[in-house]
Amino acid sequence: MNGTVRELNYLKKEMNAVILAHVYQQPEIHDIADFVGDSLDLSRKAFQVKADIIVFCGVYFMAEIAAILNPNKKVLIPDINANCPMADMITVEKLREFKSQCKNPVVVAYVNTSAAVKAESDICCTSSNAVDIVKSIKSGREIIFIPDRNLGSYVQKKSGMEMQIWNGFCPTHNNFILPEYILKARKERPYAEVLVHPECRPEVISLTDHIMSTGIMCRYVKESSAKEFIIGTENGILYKLKKDNPNKNFYPASPLAICPNMKKNTLAKVKDVLINMKNLISVPDNIREKAYHPVLKMLRITQRQKGFK
Repeated sequence: MNGTVRELNYLKKEMNAVILAHVYQQPEIHDIADFVGDSLDLSRKAFQVKADIIVFCGVYFMAEIAAILNPNKKVLIPDINANCPMADMITVEKLREFKSQCKNPVVVAYVNTSAAVKAESDICCTSSNAVDIVKSIKSGREIIFIPDRNLGSYVQKKSGMEMQIWNGFCPTHNNFILPEYILKARKERPYAEVLVHPECRPEVISLTDHIMSTGIMCRYVKESSAKEFIIGTENGILYKLKKDNPNKNFYPASPLAICPNMKKNTLAKVKDVLINMKNLISVPDNIREKAYHPVLKMLRITQRQKGFK
């Protein structure tokens, strides 16, 4: 155990702090985190933790969710500039204009949105529960899905529900996981199962065996009898998959599938924010109170339909 890790363990104990990390984080973050998961897993954990301080190793909107759910806790992010390009593709003003063009709209906001946009929405979703969330909406209302066109297309197909879909996307999944990469990987690894994230393009999804959120991928490979997997999502997940399944082999669908913002957090920055109590996530009360309800609705529907597992 190196000195930084020892110091972090000491600081966590002394300050009653917990470190939550997304699966796309660097290996050193995985190893120090108290919990590693996908957006839905982390939303649940943020709602449940008893610590006074949450250090959220992910991108900004994720830390905002923790702050929305925990107004009496301090939520810190190691790198304040770890933004999500997809979340930046939709603003409150653009959403209001979009809503004005629809009849009796209900807005389903992917959690990859700002707190302010969530406050203008009716219910949130993650890639794990988006299909169930959309199916829960009563008929007679026009569904607006923001901001990911690829996830929206997948959800529309799986749910059978017509939706007005915002034209946003994840640059990592949309631009760097392409059909030719899947075809090449299949040729090189003919016995491997191909798992991809629904943020990928529809033409990529059509070439794969399973479409899954990162959290479901992690659970699925543990139970699968397959020994080889081609993984079509941000490559940070490969560390957790291999760590949890040492007797199985994992290959990236694309070596280019790396989110630079997810990689901005480091152990040194985690230590720095804990020592100096910097990069505090602050969501104004008027926004937090409005954003709280669509996030809570999502968690309650997921709990009711599948339970917290």
